[in-house]
Amino acid sequence: MADRDGYLLDNRQVEAGGRLAALSALFDPWTFRHLEQLGLAAGWRCWEVGAGGPTVASWMAARVGADGTVLATDIDVSWIGEDGEHPFEVRRHDVGLEEPPIGPFDLIHARLVLVHVPRRLEALAAMVGALRPGGWLLVEDADPELQPLTCIDEHGPEQALANKLRRDFRTLLVRRGALTDFGRTLPRLLRSAGLSEVAADAFFPVTGSDCTTLEKATVEQMRGPLVAGGLATDDEIGRHLSNIAAGGLDFATSPMISAWGRKPPTR
Repeated sequence: MADRDGYLLDNRQVEAGGRLAALSALFDPWTFRHLEQLGLAAGWRCWEVGAGGPTVASWMAARVGADGTVLATDIDVSWIGEDGEHPFEVRRHDVGLEEPPIGPFDLIHARLVLVHVPRRLEALAAMVGALRPGGWLLVEDADPELQPLTCIDEHGPEQALANKLRRDFRTLLVRRGALTDFGRTLPRLLRSAGLSEVAADAFFPVTGSDCTTLEKATVEQMRGPLVAGGLATDDEIGRHLSNIAAGGLDFATSPMISAWGRKPPTR
């Protein structure tokens, strides 16, 4: 049901590429806006945790320039790739189990990572510890319990089926140790970890072509685990994919909460 590292969404699957691309299309602009607001600039040392694909690390590398560095880590680096124009370092690393890379870092970013990490509090503490005094941590994670539906306008059987499969998916996440209300806890956790200037906001796409692409890719990737787990039938998933292909459905995502804080400067 899960990959060898204990994560439900196995990035070694062929379908993972489509899902990662859809996530980037949806959330990269939101992430870039926050990174800009935190002052990311030339010469900064950055750590992109659980990078998935290359887009955020490449964007960071373009802004820190030759005098800065960007390290992109993940438990599976096969989708990160390389960017010859804006080079960055790629390293296999499990933030939930392994010691953090040698810092200190001016900025650390993790998106849609900690919700899947069983030892998430230890991982968060490790990231805070790797910051330089005055450095920033930006953590972005979903909160499916805030908005549990994929079709928020459930007016027919197609939408009802989509929402049923979304509930099944959440059940699998919980079985694997994910916290489906984790996003809302981020401000409190950042303050508890000793960060100051903590703030947060949320991004909630309601519909659009990227939302549809993400829904299709996620369902395709989760088809085997949903059926094997006894939560959905192959026929249900096939009908849902046919409904997606027919068009006319509005798919929302779970709200993604972005929270940031600063490690207090030394006096």
